[in-house]
Amino acid sequence: MHKNKKITILGSTNIDKVVKVPRFGASGETLHTSHHLEEAMGGKGLNQGVASARSGVSTNMITKVGLEFNTDENMNVPNLLTDHVMRSASEQTGHAYITVSEETGDNIIYIYGGANADMTAADVREHEAAIAESDFIIAQLETPMETVIEGFKIAHEHGVKTILNPAPMPEAGGLPAELLQETDIIVPNEHETFLLTNVEVTDDMSSMRHNAVYYFEQGIDTVIITIGSHGSYYMRDNGEEGIVPAFKTKAVDTTAAGDTFIGSTATRLAPDLSNLPEAMRYGAAASSITVSRPGAQPSIPTENEVQAILAAHEAD
Repeated sequence: MHKNKKITILGSTNIDKVVKVPRFGASGETLHTSHHLEEAMGGKGLNQGVASARSGVSTNMITKVGLEFNTDENMNVPNLLTDHVMRSASEQTGHAYITVSEETGDNIIYIYGGANADMTAADVREHEAAIAESDFIIAQLETPMETVIEGFKIAHEHGVKTILNPAPMPEAGGLPAELLQETDIIVPNEHETFLLTNVEVTDDMSSMRHNAVYYFEQGIDTVIITIGSHGSYYMRDNGEEGIVPAFKTKAVDTTAAGDTFIGSTATRLAPDLSNLPEAMRYGAAASSITVSRPGAQPSIPTENEVQAILAAHEAD
């Protein structure tokens, strides 16, 4: 089924600059790094687009980059369509500065918006045709809020399902009701959902259920909360719920793990969401590969790699 699907990603493109440190430093502390500075493509939008494309689905990228950006070189991924990549006349391509702990593989990320912040709702409306032809549109919050709202409005005008990854969360004020009302599926992690709902996610499933109910009250039909090494929780407004466990692996670098999960899950998801746990299991397998390798975009697996992981676990 997924071979005939089309997914549109509305979101960010960044150039990632990654440095590994023996541990995260304290305020005012200077640490030596034991690795050279690595540079690779990233951005939550592009990461999710690459995850979708590498899982065999034709994927539109609606994004904005600087005039200096080489699309042919930096977005040369099979199934990733760059017809809807826009250019900013005033801003350079966004950058992400990523520090990775050698101890745990965890990361701290600082974002310079650049061309991502230069995208407007009018820009998005110009690419209505890309959204209209899609099964799903996925967006994050590394572009202005108005662009995500506009993209989701266009999607609903054409009967397209919307998936929101609310990251990074705004520092204050939560998310606009207008955006939540246009969201069909929301996929926060445990930290992001706490900022929205003020309900802490614990090992007790009832805490996740309470989070889900908050979103249902905002008009969202389906909630997926990623909970790191514990996997991901889902609940639909029909009461269906469960936890899809993570695949055990040694974490080298968790950068793009959530993006991989979202992009790859969407490639398996039926329009009526009837196979949600199965699609999430595919996403979990994909993200287990991502965390086992360094970098963002370079670590995102192909469909064959994910299928191999799933087959190996079924054989156990």
